[in-house]
Amino acid sequence: MARGGDPLDRLAPIRFGPETLGDLPSVERLEWWLANGRGGYAAGTVALDLTRRYHGLLIAPVDPPLGRCVVLAKADATVTIDGISYPLFTNRWGGDAVGPEGYKGLESFHLDGTVPTWRFRCGAHAVDYRVWMEPGADTVYVAWRLEGAPADAILGVTFLANGRDHHGETWPPGFSPEVSAEGARLTVNVPGRFTLRIAGTGGHVEARWDWYTNFDLPVERERGLGDSDAHRHVGDAFVRLEPGEWAGYAATIGEASADLGAAWERRRAADRAVLEQAIAADPVYAEAPGWVMRLVLAADLFRIARPIPEVPDGRSIIAGYPWFGDWGRDTMISLPGLCLATGRFQEARLILETFARFVDGGMLPNMFPGAGETPDYNTVDAALWFIEAWRGYVAATGDDAALRRVFPVLASIVEGYTRGTRYGIGVDPADGLVRAGEPGVQLTWMDARVGDWVVTPRMGKPVEINALWYNALVAMAGLAERIGEAGAPYRAAAGKAKAGFAKFVRPDGRGLYDVIDGPGGNDASLRPNQVFAVSLPETPLDPAHHRAVVDACAALVTPYGLRSLAPDDPAYCPVITGPPMQRDGAYHQGTVWAFLLGHWALALHRVTGDAAAAQAVLAGIEPHLRDAGLEQVSEVFDGDPPHTPRGCPAQAWSVACTLEAWWRLEKARRRG
Repeated sequence: MARGGDPLDRLAPIRFGPETLGDLPSVERLEWWLANGRGGYAAGTVALDLTRRYHGLLIAPVDPPLGRCVVLAKADATVTIDGISYPLFTNRWGGDAVGPEGYKGLESFHLDGTVPTWRFRCGAHAVDYRVWMEPGADTVYVAWRLEGAPADAILGVTFLANGRDHHGETWPPGFSPEVSAEGARLTVNVPGRFTLRIAGTGGHVEARWDWYTNFDLPVERERGLGDSDAHRHVGDAFVRLEPGEWAGYAATIGEASADLGAAWERRRAADRAVLEQAIAADPVYAEAPGWVMRLVLAADLFRIARPIPEVPDGRSIIAGYPWFGDWGRDTMISLPGLCLATGRFQEARLILETFARFVDGGMLPNMFPGAGETPDYNTVDAALWFIEAWRGYVAATGDDAALRRVFPVLASIVEGYTRGTRYGIGVDPADGLVRAGEPGVQLTWMDARVGDWVVTPRMGKPVEINALWYNALVAMAGLAERIGEAGAPYRAAAGKAKAGFAKFVRPDGRGLYDVIDGPGGNDASLRPNQVFAVSLPETPLDPAHHRAVVDACAALVTPYGLRSLAPDDPAYCPVITGPPMQRDGAYHQGTVWAFLLGHWALALHRVTGDAAAAQAVLAGIEPHLRDAGLEQVSEVFDGDPPHTPRGCPAQAWSVACTLEAWWRLEKARRRG
């Protein structure tokens, strides 16, 4: 029987006290991330300072669909209670200066659903602060509340704005907005670009026109990028705080309304609806642990509206925050966990139909094109994951009508690979396997490239591509027969590919080759790609070889995912940090990838039949939900302990593959 009550109460708590909050390195490491379903987001540290160029209260798609700009950087608050002032924020400046040190006044921090919530101790009083975004709108709310006995409490808020691309650096002469204030409203107009409107619950706002410069960005420095920024001081607001009552501001590039109570209820309702939909769609969530429910809620960060002329209600998936857009490979790998496992079936169909419009030559774009842009098709696996996503969608929904509409597109993928398409991608008629690659091009998910240096070229016949190819052919046979089409040609091709796949089996019994028939012969590097030959629904291997793969890959396993290269390999890189060339060189040379943990758990289950034991592997992610990007799962981790999180602090397939694996394993566990 499902648990009653508010589903938000079932979330694993993410909460910190003074023992963490009083230490600046610890509290800066913790980041909160919010999104609005349009590609816009808000982000920052729990310390309330800026450590990335991507931090800000409103990063909005000013140039649709995903031309995101930092619009509102900060709303720095100071409360004056009975004549004593308390800073409720922190700033980090060049030269290692920190001031004010508002983090030292933090008593607690927690996520209320998705909403970051702080409590500051201000003498005999406390002040609560929270930030949230409006679902479906480029609007952020900031609100404060005084707790304690009545007092003379005035809140002052300094608004810092910008207009730069979220990837870029500020050029002060290029940002000269028109600023005006009236009552509790502030308007920042950038002609021809956007208008930022800020509306308060009371008090008054005074316009300002100066700059705050020399913000220090240590995370960007660590990444070898520009580490200084500046923001335009556009206004100061003043409002009286009454005990127990929220006061604050709405900031938007739409129409501003300062009805904080109604906005808060909409945010809570949206978070609650995400959980309720998953619970209603599948009884496995009736007793799901709190960390799994956190992943269900975390999944909502990545699903976005992506209208195109052919699909005006189109949808897509952001690959990761803050710097990724929507990518074909990432979207298709993530879709089952973000949508099917959470009961978002209509959204899954819209995503699949949106991407179906861009299949060309049997290929799916690696990066979704922006308005007027040409799609880039440099990926060999995205189209094969697309077929698998359709298989999963039809299995979950029985939507034969959608399958009939898309089937010619799916058939064109198999035809394109069979005949041959871009970048040397095509089926070798001798063994039925897919070959791929040209010099200077990287087509698999191990796609790091630095200038002309392709770090892991993998030309030839990569193991996971051919596992996906076999899986796609078997799926196509079943999908074809489901709607009265001929499945025999797909089954025949699958049979040939399965026979050919035997070439991947290493004669020494240590799993599979990573690539065969490459320019240098067969590549015996121990990488995690062979796990897909066991974790996918259809496998070209017999049970004995399943065991060999799992045994071989055990050396790659960490609590957070699988290393991309064995630690005893001479090319192994234990840490992924430093400037872009150093980071990209290590990206697939030992770095731990969290999305692989789900596939590892599914592979373990196939070998052992023990669903509960496989689920226990996934639980290694639980403590990470209280680190780095809170409630989220990072893109990558260092290969060596302590496996420091790196890359995007919120990565779609990291969340999705963990959640999907738990969901599938829970179903298997209940079946016995």
